[in-house]
Amino acid sequence: MTTTDWIGAIGVFLILLGYFLNLREIIKPTDLSYILLNLLGAGIACLASVLLGYMPFIVLEGIWALVSLMALLKYVRHRPQGINP
Repeated sequence: MTTTDWIGAIGVFLILLGYFLNLREIIKPTDLSYILLNLLGAGIACLASVLLGYMPFIVLEGIWALVSLMALLKYVRHRPQGINP
């Protein structure tokens, strides 16, 4: 495997880990850990797609990362006062 393959595999693993933990009801889609797994995973997978020059996945992972960033901003704005992540 190339370095780009490893970068992509790590990104996809993080996304799938969040999905698996959500399916097992270990974390919820509104949990910070789920949001961060998606944001980091999509960002890393997008980087790998850029390195490969594969536009369909650049778009897919880039939008996934942006949606996850929006979820993170919503989380930060609406978390209860006095609770630190």
